[in-house]
Amino acid sequence: MHDSHQIPNGSGRLASLRGVPRAAGLAARDFKSDQEVRWCPGCGDYAILAAFQSFLPELEVPRENVVVVSGIGCSSRLPYYVSSYGMHSIHGRAPAIATGLATSRPDLSVWVITGDGDALSIGGNHLIHALRRNVNIKILLFNNRIYGLTKGQYSPTSEQGKVTKSTPFGSLDTPFNPVSLALGAEASFVARSVDSDRKHLQSVLRAAADHQGAAFIEIFQNCPIFNDDAFAPIKEPAAPGLIKLAHGEPIRFGPGGSMGLTYGPYGTLTPADASSVPASELVVHDVTRPDPSYAFALSRLDTGDFSHTPIGVFRSVERPSYDELMAAQIDTARADGEGDLAALLAGNDTWEVS
Repeated sequence: MHDSHQIPNGSGRLASLRGVPRAAGLAARDFKSDQEVRWCPGCGDYAILAAFQSFLPELEVPRENVVVVSGIGCSSRLPYYVSSYGMHSIHGRAPAIATGLATSRPDLSVWVITGDGDALSIGGNHLIHALRRNVNIKILLFNNRIYGLTKGQYSPTSEQGKVTKSTPFGSLDTPFNPVSLALGAEASFVARSVDSDRKHLQSVLRAAADHQGAAFIEIFQNCPIFNDDAFAPIKEPAAPGLIKLAHGEPIRFGPGGSMGLTYGPYGTLTPADASSVPASELVVHDVTRPDPSYAFALSRLDTGDFSHTPIGVFRSVERPSYDELMAAQIDTARADGEGDLAALLAGNDTWEVS
């Protein structure tokens, strides 16, 4: 079996950073700040932080070249706890700030930490445009399906009918599927993992780091205070509805791998007893398909009862990143003698008012 991070790419973990010397020999402790970690006892953010800090040394990037940008929410406290450069920014705007960093400083490894409320409500516009532009940033969306910091209101991913402090008779909203949303925004890399599965989460982080361009990872994260056990049906490694995706391998799940996927009508994917269909009809996972339709069909397997929930890398395709295109455009303008800012400002479209 292939690990989920073994994605055909060829870019290499440092290829997306220009002019950065390797910094081998770093350890997880080097990325732990002197700040006391403060989340509620049992919060899934602790596990994600530990996995992230343990993963960062693998980048072999100097700490001063790592930047962690967050918005507002429980997840957005994370930059305080990572010994690197970071910014606890404003509600929903972390992708915009990270875009400025990544495009102006191609030597930085830029990570965005956000939550389902921060990214998908007030920040939804910034998120989708960062993804479609393919800005060279890595976005980790902690999804606990609730507003935790403001004490338990429903969020854009809360299930329909969810009773919360702000929806006492049940939410009327149809929730977002973050993976479907990212794929619809033309994201070149889309993945999902779970807070409690450290090995899997780190494998997805490696794949995201290797990717040139925007990488989006949804992380199922438990909120023990306001939405405890929201993801309980898939928390066990042998959960019957958990579908672990591995590039180049037939998709198998359920007891003993007894279930697989086949193509249904109109491009859908249909769970099937693997013994009842020819092996040639079972879907083999391919993250490199240029058309996102297959990855989107995978994301639509999600149901409220978690009977079929894929995790892993859904899509990883190569296309030029925004910072690469911008740098090339600037170089071309300079070579053609069109890089005079003063002349541009005083061009034909300006006038004097007396």
